[in-house]
Amino acid sequence: MAFLKTQGRTKERFSLLLLDLEEYYFEQHTAYYATTSSNKEKKVRGSLKVCSRSIIFDPEDLTEPILKITLRDCKKIEFLDRENNPFHEPRPSAISILCVQVIYIKESNVIAPYRNERGAKKVSFQLEGWSKTEDVVQTLLQLHRASCLEKLGDQTAMIAANLQSRLARSFFDKNCFQSVAEKPHMECAVEMVMPLVSNPGHVCITDESLYFQPLNGYPEQVIQIQLHRVRRIYKRRHGLRPLGLEVFCTENDFCSDIYLKFYKTADRDEIYYYIATFLENHVTEHTAESYMLQWQRGHLSNYQYLLHLNNLADRSCNNLSQYPVFPWVISDYASERLDLTNAATFRDLSKPVGALNRERLDQLLARYRGMPEPRFMYGSHYSSPGYVLFYLVRVAPEHMLCLQNGRYDHADRMFNSIGDTWKNCLEGATDFKELIPEFYGTDCGFLENKLRLDLGRRQNGSLVGDVVLPPWASDTGDFLQKHRTALESQYVSEHLHEWIDLVFGFKQRGGEALAAHNVFHPLTYEGGIDCDSIEDPDQRIGMLTQILEFGQTPKQLFTTPHPQRITPRFHNITRSPSSNSPVGDLSPASQSEDSSFEDLTEESRKLAWANMGNLKPISSHKIHKEAVTGIAVSHDGSAIFSTSQDTTLKMFSKELKDFQRSMSFSNMALSSCLMLADGKTVVCSSWDNHVYFYSVPFGRRQDTLMGHDDAVSKMCWFDDRLYTASWDSTVKVWQCASDGSSSHKRSQFQLLAELEHDAGVNTIGLNPAGTLLVSGCKDGAVTIWDTSSHATLQQIHCHTGTIHHVAFSPDSRHVLSVGADSCMKVTDVQTGMVISTVKAVEEQRCFCWDGNLVLCGGQSGDLLLWDLLSNTVIQRIPAHSGAVTAMWMSELCSTVITGGDDRQIILWKLLSP
Repeated sequence: MAFLKTQGRTKERFSLLLLDLEEYYFEQHTAYYATTSSNKEKKVRGSLKVCSRSIIFDPEDLTEPILKITLRDCKKIEFLDRENNPFHEPRPSAISILCVQVIYIKESNVIAPYRNERGAKKVSFQLEGWSKTEDVVQTLLQLHRASCLEKLGDQTAMIAANLQSRLARSFFDKNCFQSVAEKPHMECAVEMVMPLVSNPGHVCITDESLYFQPLNGYPEQVIQIQLHRVRRIYKRRHGLRPLGLEVFCTENDFCSDIYLKFYKTADRDEIYYYIATFLENHVTEHTAESYMLQWQRGHLSNYQYLLHLNNLADRSCNNLSQYPVFPWVISDYASERLDLTNAATFRDLSKPVGALNRERLDQLLARYRGMPEPRFMYGSHYSSPGYVLFYLVRVAPEHMLCLQNGRYDHADRMFNSIGDTWKNCLEGATDFKELIPEFYGTDCGFLENKLRLDLGRRQNGSLVGDVVLPPWASDTGDFLQKHRTALESQYVSEHLHEWIDLVFGFKQRGGEALAAHNVFHPLTYEGGIDCDSIEDPDQRIGMLTQILEFGQTPKQLFTTPHPQRITPRFHNITRSPSSNSPVGDLSPASQSEDSSFEDLTEESRKLAWANMGNLKPISSHKIHKEAVTGIAVSHDGSAIFSTSQDTTLKMFSKELKDFQRSMSFSNMALSSCLMLADGKTVVCSSWDNHVYFYSVPFGRRQDTLMGHDDAVSKMCWFDDRLYTASWDSTVKVWQCASDGSSSHKRSQFQLLAELEHDAGVNTIGLNPAGTLLVSGCKDGAVTIWDTSSHATLQQIHCHTGTIHHVAFSPDSRHVLSVGADSCMKVTDVQTGMVISTVKAVEEQRCFCWDGNLVLCGGQSGDLLLWDLLSNTVIQRIPAHSGAVTAMWMSELCSTVITGGDDRQIILWKLLSP
C-alpha cells in the first residue's frame, strides 16, 4: 500500500504506532527486564524506549511480548541503588516502577489486539549502561509529572517544553554529509510526519541534499534526499496551520519521500523556496489549471488527474485526516457481468454520496431545517482516518490498533464486502464515505487477509477474512482491473467534472453547496475555525483533535464550474467550418464526403506541429519603413501581402523575391490585412477608422467601408460576413452583398450587429466554424460571442493590461490570449474558466497554436515554441531584431511568415527532421 512505503526503512518490531496519538519517542537504552516464570527468574535483554507519555520495552527475543506502561498508570518510579537491586550479581543500579496496568503487545510475535493486565505490579529495568540510570529516572519522573497534570493543555505544554529543550540541546551531525564539499544552507528543528505519528529531529539542507536526522535515531540515523532527484514539492497545512512541506521524487506516485512539519512557517517557506529555486531549471511547476488542460485533452488519465488534484488540495498519504479521496463510480455490485456501456451501472457523479438516496436525503434535510446555526446536512464526513483504515485494516493493522487504543472494530462493522459497504453508504444514517486511491491501483493486498490476522468473528459465525467481491469479479486482481477500467470509461470521463465540482470545486461551499446538498460540518472546511484564537488550551486541543479525527474537506481548487473532458466521441471535430458546434453543443461531428482528405490533412498538421522545432528561415526582406502589422497570402502562395504602420500595403512575390506593388490608402497606419475567399481581394484595416478593399487583378482600391469612430484594430471574415474590431469599444458585424459576379464591383455592406465592450477592442478571432467570436480588449477582458445570436457567452477579465492577440483552438474548446502583462492564458469556452496561466519572461505579441503547442512571437524578436501542457519553452528561435508583431501560418502548418518592429518579413519553412 502507498503509505506503507515509509515502513520499508526499518524491519524492527518496534514502531512509532505503539505510542499513543500525539506522543513522542525521545530516547532508547539497552536494558534488561526481570521476569519470573515457574518460580524461576529470567532476565530479558532488549531496548527500553522513553516516550513522552509511556515506557516501552522491546525484547530482543521475538517470542517475548513488547511491554508498554503508560506514565499516568505509574504510582511510583524510583532509582534503586546496588543494595536494593532485585537483579542477581552483578548488582548495578536499576529502575523500579510500580504501576496499575501493563500492556502486552505482539505476544508470540503476532499482530493482534493488545492485552491489558490490570492490577498492582512492580517492574524493574537494569540499564546496560548503568551509569545513566539516575538520569533516566529523573527524565521519567519529569514526564510522569506532566502526564499526571489535571488539564490536558498543561500536560501538552510541559511535554512540548521538554521536546523543545531536547531539540535546542542537539544539532544536526554534519559528519552525515555524503560529500565533504557540500555547503549547508540552513538547519532547523522539525518533525517527520507519517500516518498517525510524527518523529522530531533536525533538518539540514545543503547545495546537494536534504537531510533529516531523528532525535531518537529511529528508524535510521539520517534520511537523505538528493535535490536532483526531487520532482515535486508542496506546502501543506498540518494541524490546520501552514507548517507542512512534502517532497516527492516521482511524478505520479501519491506517496511522498518525506513529509516534514516545521515549528515556524518562515523556516518552512525558506526551505521550500530554496528547493523551488534549485528545481526551476529542470522541473515544471504545475497548477490545477495546467493539470486540467492536460486532463481535458487526454494527456492525463482520470486516475492521474484525481491524484494531482488531491495533492494540490493538501491531501497526503502521510496525513490520514487529509488522505486522498476518490469517488465511488460503480453502483452495480450484484450483476454477474459488469456492463460499462450502460449508464445505470454507474453512480450519479453530480451528487454527493449523502444525496444519492432520495428517501434518506429527505430525512437529512428535515433535520437540517430544524437545526440551529451552524447547520449542516451530514453528521460525518466522506473521508476521515477511521474510514481510511476501515479500508486498509488488512495491510495496516497496526495503524488501526493505534487509532483505536489497541483494538480492532467489531467484526460486523469491518470492511467485509464491497457490495455491503456500498449499500450502507446508500442507506446508513451516518455513512457517507467515498473511496481511496487503492481501489483504482494494482495492489490487491488491502482486499486480502494475507497476514492471516484474527479480525474477529461475525454474528453469523464466519471469520473476517478476505473482502467479499461482487459477482462480476473473479478475483481481487480482476476486481481492481475492472474498477480501473470503469474509472477511465466514457461515462465517468464525461461526468467526472461534476464530482470535482463537489469535492474540489465551486459546489464545495456557499450557496452552490447548499443547492447540491453538499453541506458538511463547518469545522471540516479550511478556515472554518482559527484554533490559535481559542485561549483555553484544553478547548483548543480538544477542538483540534475533534477536527483531525472527524476528517477535513479538501482545499478548494476551483471557484467556477469545471470544464468537461474532451472524450473520444468528440475527437471527430475538425477545422472544417461545417463540423464545429456552438458552445454547449457537444454532439459528434458529422462525417463529410471529404472526411478521408480531412483526416489526412489533420495528420499532416499534427506531424508539422510535432516537428515545429525544425522551423528554419528561408529568406528575409525589409520592405517597409515601419513595423509590420499584418500578413496575408494568396491561395496559391505566390504572393505575400503585408500592412505596416508606414500606411502602406505591399505585395511581395515569392518567386521574384521582391515586392511588386505598394499601395497607400490614407496618411495613417494600416493595422491588419486578410485575403478573401475569392483570392482576388485583400482587405485592410486602418487607424483612420476605415476598412479598405484592394483588388489584386486590377491593382487598385475597390471599396471603402467607413465603419468606426476610432481606429480599426483587427478584422475577420467568414461566409460573406466581415467582423471589424475598433478602439471605439465595439466589434461590428457586416453582411456583404455583391452587386455582381465580378470581384471589382462595388459591394454593399449592411450592419448586422454592434457588439459593445467596456474598453477599446484590440484583437478578435473566429473559431473555424464561424459560430463563435472572441475579442480581446485594452482593459484585459476576453469576451466570447455567439455569432448567430450576437449574445455574450463568456466575459473573463484575465489580463492586467492590453490584450495583443486571441485565437480559438482548432477544436473550438479553448481560447488562448496573450497580453501586455506577459501572460498567456487558456480559457475554457464552455465554462469561462481560465484553465492555464503561463507567465512568460517577456511580452508575447502574436502566435499560432494547435491547442497544445504555441508558436509565439515575443518582444525580444525571438520565436518561442511553448508546450502549454508542461508550461515550458521547448525551443527559442532567433528571428527579428525587434518585437515580432505579425504571424501567418499555412493551412498544413508547414510554412510560417513573420513580421516585426524591425520592418522585415521573414519566410520560414518546416524542414524534415
